[in-house]
Amino acid sequence: QVQLVESGGGLVQTGGSLRLSCTASGSGFSINAMGWYRQAPGKQRELVATITSGGTTNYADSVQGRFTISRDNAKNTVYLQMNSLEAEDTAVYFCSAGIWKWGDPYRRAYDYWGQGTQVTVSS
Repeated sequence: QVQLVESGGGLVQTGGSLRLSCTASGSGFSINAMGWYRQAPGKQRELVATITSGGTTNYADSVQGRFTISRDNAKNTVYLQMNSLEAEDTAVYFCSAGIWKWGDPYRRAYDYWGQGTQVTVSS
């Protein structure tokens, strides 16, 4: 059973920083792309940033230059360093990973999601 567990959310003032972590636990799997998404109250879930297994990154325009996504493949962990936080960054942040099981000869990847971690930026 594969699970994604996030940590690192919390309350921070405008201009502050937070670092989110998400670790995939279990056995017998490999991970393709990993990413962070967020959902603010009354809004749809939106992409924040993604990173491929080779390290290629992609960011939403709203966080470009402020957030940095990285991963440690040996630890099955993805990070999101968030700097210069703004009130508009307040949301529940979810990590996602494309995971395929070693027993599958077709290496079909399925999306797994974490439970979410709250980030609140106060002005």
